[in-house]
Amino acid sequence: MSRQHEVNLNNKLAELLDGMFCQSQVQPENTDVIAKSPGKRPDISITSQGRAPVFIEAEVGPAGAVEKEAQERFQTPRLNDESRPLEAVIALIYPQELRARTKLKAAIAQSRLRYCVFYAKDGRFPTTGWLEGFVHDLADLIHLVAIPKSAFDRATDTLMSGIDGAVSVLENSDAIHLTDEIFSLLGLADVIQTKDLPEDKRLKLKNTQTRRIACAILANALIFHERIAGVHQHIRPIDHICGKYIDNPKQDTLDAWQNILTINYWPIFDAAKNIIHLLPAREASEILEILKNAAESIRKAGLLYEHDLTGHIFQRLIVDRKYLAAFYTLPESAALLARLAVAKMQNIDWKNAQAIGQLRIADFACGTGALLAAVYDQIANRYERAGGNPETLHPTMIEQVLYGCDVMPYAVHITASTLSGKQPIRTYDNSRLYTMPCGRQKDKTVQIGSLEFLDKPEQRVLFHTGDPAKRIGSVGEEAADLLKANVPDQSLDMVIMNPPFTSATNHEGDHADVINPAFAAFGATEEDMDEMGKRLNALGKGTCYHGNAGIASAFTALADKKLKPGGVLALVLPLTAAVGSSWQKIRTLLAKEYTDITVVSIAAAKGYDTAFSADTGMSDCLVIARKKSASISSQSSASATRFVSLLQRPVNLAEAGEIARKLTADKAIRALEDGPFGGDEVFCGQEKMGETISANVPRTNPTWNPVRIHDFSLPQTAYALTQGKLHLPRRKSKPLAMTELKNVGMRGLLSRDINGPAPRIRPDKPNQAKSRLPRGPFDVSESIPKPTDTYPVLWNHDAKKEIHLICQPDRKLIVRPGMEEKANEIWYRFAGRCHFSIQFRINSQPLAIAFTKEPCIGGSAWSNVNFPKKSWDYAFSIWSNCTLGLLCYWWHATRQQPGRAIISITASETLPVLDFRALSQVQLRKAKAIFDQFKNKHFLPAYLADQDKVREELDRRVICDLLGFDETIFKSVRQLARKWCAEPSVHGGKQRP
Repeated sequence: MSRQHEVNLNNKLAELLDGMFCQSQVQPENTDVIAKSPGKRPDISITSQGRAPVFIEAEVGPAGAVEKEAQERFQTPRLNDESRPLEAVIALIYPQELRARTKLKAAIAQSRLRYCVFYAKDGRFPTTGWLEGFVHDLADLIHLVAIPKSAFDRATDTLMSGIDGAVSVLENSDAIHLTDEIFSLLGLADVIQTKDLPEDKRLKLKNTQTRRIACAILANALIFHERIAGVHQHIRPIDHICGKYIDNPKQDTLDAWQNILTINYWPIFDAAKNIIHLLPAREASEILEILKNAAESIRKAGLLYEHDLTGHIFQRLIVDRKYLAAFYTLPESAALLARLAVAKMQNIDWKNAQAIGQLRIADFACGTGALLAAVYDQIANRYERAGGNPETLHPTMIEQVLYGCDVMPYAVHITASTLSGKQPIRTYDNSRLYTMPCGRQKDKTVQIGSLEFLDKPEQRVLFHTGDPAKRIGSVGEEAADLLKANVPDQSLDMVIMNPPFTSATNHEGDHADVINPAFAAFGATEEDMDEMGKRLNALGKGTCYHGNAGIASAFTALADKKLKPGGVLALVLPLTAAVGSSWQKIRTLLAKEYTDITVVSIAAAKGYDTAFSADTGMSDCLVIARKKSASISSQSSASATRFVSLLQRPVNLAEAGEIARKLTADKAIRALEDGPFGGDEVFCGQEKMGETISANVPRTNPTWNPVRIHDFSLPQTAYALTQGKLHLPRRKSKPLAMTELKNVGMRGLLSRDINGPAPRIRPDKPNQAKSRLPRGPFDVSESIPKPTDTYPVLWNHDAKKEIHLICQPDRKLIVRPGMEEKANEIWYRFAGRCHFSIQFRINSQPLAIAFTKEPCIGGSAWSNVNFPKKSWDYAFSIWSNCTLGLLCYWWHATRQQPGRAIISITASETLPVLDFRALSQVQLRKAKAIFDQFKNKHFLPAYLADQDKVREELDRRVICDLLGFDETIFKSVRQLARKWCAEPSVHGGKQRP
């Protein structure tokens, strides 16, 4: 039998890949591909305009030399006719059995290949081991590695440097009026007016923001100009219209951009042209020269309009968006979310352009378009892999498929630019990208951006691209006052968003006694904010919106309203959405009305490493789900949900793609209910990327506790405890009486019910009654408390003093005049000895529950817990501070910040605790004896529970003496302590002593 040579295998693989890359050249064994080195032919080369070349070096297994040969390719000169250096080489191993196959092309298509990537400067991916996949998986990887992260970062730095240089020209200009004129031209909103920001600093911030956005728009236009120059014959390159050797760069640039506008590209060039028109000739010449050089540098790096480059820059510049907590979605995160979302779309014929054109996909808080761009890439890639040409799909995607809305005019500008740049040589007639009115309008009403779609499907929209003309879309001819956007209910196939995280209040509870931070941008007055808050409450009524959850919950309600049955919901949400009580309605909505739910979080230690968004230390999660169709029953008692906990955020697009591929594989995974055996590990090669597990989330009061977990055996043990079972690793399950805290005790008050002020007098109602009593009957004195104080309180945390089970009150309360009766009512109802830590800093504080010798009130950091039987106080104290109690607290809490677990007072009612009703009198006396033994002993911070000898002995007494288990169970609990202390959300990256 004849044996196939590697050359034959390479030829057939190249044929397969060539059918999946209609816009690239795939060449096997080409002797003319490397400049001046015809003998150094790569096994396969993939080249395309605007992307870095990729080589494949392939061998039949075991292939001992293939990695070395791949790395040696970086020593070769540039490719013929290519200005970009080689950035990535793929080492590939064919399976041995292909040598004996005759129908080789079909055999390769059906074979699982092994491969890895070597980057020129970023090393190997995966670090160890090999990726495995079919040819279409290899094609996907090739598409991703054509632009590695290091080159993207270099281009980002280059563009930022250019923008900073251009800004300095404006700052040093004699034409001081320029900034105000540009501010007005761009329709920019004023920066936030805060009470603690002096007028001079507020003005400086406004001017800086205006100049940077203006220069970013110019840089954006120059980069795009460089991309399309040559594609259209009558468009001159940028070095022919601006630069130090051009006589009149301002006029030449204006003429060139007006010429481009006759083709189209209005979202990119109209605003830029108007900015240049405003600039004096000298400033225009200097700025164009600086930005031209940056654009040319980016072109030479092969990064013109790839991976939302200018969108990434723009996010750094828009001050208001950071205040609104609308953080930029990183390209790797956007790719991961988009891939997981598109994978959940059902019954789509990806080779049928007409079927794709029927899709409707929206981002109602599109920002700089990172998510829409990522979805576009996924759809275009699937179409191309099926043999289609994504260039022909482009007008359909822009005109029909993608909807994008935002309140920031030039966030929408950049979204339009990013999407246009996917296929810059293809024009289109219109787009569905809209700037939504937000704030006080000319007719004196207020509007709240995209959330107005909760009211009715058709809404008036704006797009500021000049004054007096306000244009929309890509052709720029339709007046904004006449334009409306129509998004019918149940019309969308996908809604993908990273909505703002701000809430209508700065605290828990529906209260209107503070300025509404959710609408505190765009120079809104307090009256405006009040009315906008009322508008949101009215539109959100009857939906999953909750004021404490914030605007993100309103956007979720909007997404649900617009999604059709079978449509896919894909969101970036704060991690508090997993267990926060104010997010309960959203979790319930998903549990009842959605299926195939996936929740992805990051179990890293440091705050900035636990977010999928940029520039935030706030942990978040990805939530992807498919809306149920009529054929799927909603009557079952639980909803199967998949939880994924990554060890780190994806570091590049290739890693994001591989993680998504592993998570979308059709395979059974271990369940939370299976017991402490851990989840299914997710690998890239031999490198563990995280774990995944399934859980039956109840439809009544659902929570997503298994988020941000490093070792899933911990939540499996914690879940078993909630079910009345002590199931420890390597041990059989044993019954243990457990219940929720509300069944045995009564939680305390919010601190605002203790010392809260009177409701704020609204500026629009100056005659509002000023005699309204404060919310709370007490003031909190800063003086050192004494044993003789009438109303002692345990108000704040002090880790240095909270080292014993018994703690001392740290403040005293003073009764407000006229509030004596309410003060006594609160005291006699809520004062007690047990105090629940609302915000437990695990990596510095020892106690989840503090005990005071005499009854006192809990404060801002502590909440009272009162029991009908005082003997339960002692049992609650020792249970909550032993390892099992700490595990229950951590499991029930939000873990949004490193080393900190937070349980709101409302959520504390459902905290799983030992059922003290099931303890005998003998056991209760033992609990008291154990408490007395440990009440004055020194406990270490909780994150050191595994090496704390006092905590170890407390575990022994609780497990063996109080609960009656043997020594083997005690040892397993200590192993549990070691596992728990190793969790990143517990230690928060803090070094152990």
